[in-house]
Amino acid sequence: MRYELKMGAATREAWGKALVELGRENRDVVVCDADLSKSTFTHLFAKEFPDRFFSCGIAEANMVALGAGLASAGKVAFVSSFSAFVLNKGFEQLRVTAAYPGVNLKVVGTHSGISIGEDGPSQMSIEDLALACSLPGFVVLSPSDEVSMYALVKQAASYPAPFFIRAGRAKCPVIYTPGDTFQIGKAVELTPGSDITLAATGLLVAESLRAQQILEQEGISVRVLDFHTIKPLDRDAISRAARETGAMVVSEEHLVDGGLGVRIAQVASETHPCIMEYVGVRNTYAESGTPEGLLDKYGLVAREVVAAARRALARKR
Repeated sequence: MRYELKMGAATREAWGKALVELGRENRDVVVCDADLSKSTFTHLFAKEFPDRFFSCGIAEANMVALGAGLASAGKVAFVSSFSAFVLNKGFEQLRVTAAYPGVNLKVVGTHSGISIGEDGPSQMSIEDLALACSLPGFVVLSPSDEVSMYALVKQAASYPAPFFIRAGRAKCPVIYTPGDTFQIGKAVELTPGSDITLAATGLLVAESLRAQQILEQEGISVRVLDFHTIKPLDRDAISRAARETGAMVVSEEHLVDGGLGVRIAQVASETHPCIMEYVGVRNTYAESGTPEGLLDKYGLVAREVVAAARRALARKR
């Protein structure tokens, strides 16, 4: 199957639209934001449901605690800010008021990764998946396009657990079509393949599909898996891919330390060890620049996925 990968909306926009639909469907949906509602797209909810929207100012820790309190009172509570702020500044409250009591709080972090661009490293979140996955009981999502984001936000609202949902600032290629179905905890196999598996999340799913097309022209059979759910991981998909292809490349817009690659490697080591390579941010913070320029400079592009696949296949042989 060949994907055209035409550019669509940013996942933060899809999150905002899904939130409005949830508000129309359920009066118990409430939203808290930390003075960034136009950037996080929660302003769409605020405009239609001002009595259910709480602006907390530049106080992410307080926002998380308020959201957890609303969730404890039976509300379907969403809190949202840039991932760098809500995870780093709000981590103690996420731990104590959400993870420990297991309340039904939904945390949405936007402007994740380095594709935020010119705003610079202080607002880039390259540790958020690792931090969110370290919280016991949390479900962690990282959708790859507007369609999957919209669908998974809607699912998360009715799923009784605390969530972290990762969204991006930049527009991204559309992979799915409206009506496609997703299951929390189950990876999507986008292309079948027997020689190597390209596993990815977020923006790197599209780059992995581009890499697959290059490798297929060389006669290499490539399986592409979209891990929209980082926690809980699809252990069956990982074990099967490791066993059937014998080599994997994991790609993510995140530090390779503590991200999806580390989590997949853990599952593979427990089920069916195989050769693995990783594409991600390595032991550094990025700088200010255009999203496209940063992704290229730090190797979060199809070219580097292809190179990693070739290394893995050489080791496999």
